[in-house]
Amino acid sequence: MLAKNFERHGVEADAINVTAVTTIAGIVGAKLWHVLEMPHLLMQIPLQLLLDRAGFAWFGGLLAAIAALMWMGRRAGVGAMGMLDLAAPAAAVGYGVGRLGCFTSGDGDYGIPTSLPWGVSFPNGLVPTTQRVHPTPIYEFIVAILIAWFLWRRGRTEQPLGELTGEYLVLSGIARFLVEFIRINPRIYWGMSNAQVASIASVIAGVLLIVLAHRHARIAAASVVQPTQHVHGRT
Repeated sequence: MLAKNFERHGVEADAINVTAVTTIAGIVGAKLWHVLEMPHLLMQIPLQLLLDRAGFAWFGGLLAAIAALMWMGRRAGVGAMGMLDLAAPAAAVGYGVGRLGCFTSGDGDYGIPTSLPWGVSFPNGLVPTTQRVHPTPIYEFIVAILIAWFLWRRGRTEQPLGELTGEYLVLSGIARFLVEFIRINPRIYWGMSNAQVASIASVIAGVLLIVLAHRHARIAAASVVQPTQHVHGRT
């Protein structure tokens, strides 16, 4: 999807390299975010936590991936924000595919017990349960694909720089905030999970980015119109 977005916007960059660097940065960031959530255990068993195959936090991966994309955007000549806008649909797909991995491994990202017919159990999961629970990774996969579809269609026409990134942050933040109500994560702050607090921050950042994108677009449009008006007035 990233390669196709580069192609339709005439960007000469290697989507495979961009994806590889972003993936590595995301894995490192996700692991660091997870272990820093447990500073007491990190001090006691640092190697065990860092090398454990389970335990990756999406928001840590998101922040690290954003930093990597901004750096590569400057190198590719499209700018930091331009690269983020181009990568937004692919990022949504990547998140959804990642949730399929969570589902197949049963790593504890599933939801609370349910009697719904599509409830599942993970007796052999990394975090096993014999209860039938909400398959929240599947819910998130479906929503992620819908977000990707929406952003892809939005990207067919020129949008203010940063708007697609802002929309991604808002939509993904809302989706994560809502799914947390039926997930098993502990409530830490004001009755909310750590992911819900981070989701609120994501939505706020996205709204601010959209507002700034429109403001900059209006300023740019005005700077183009004003010289023309001045010439006509003098004539």
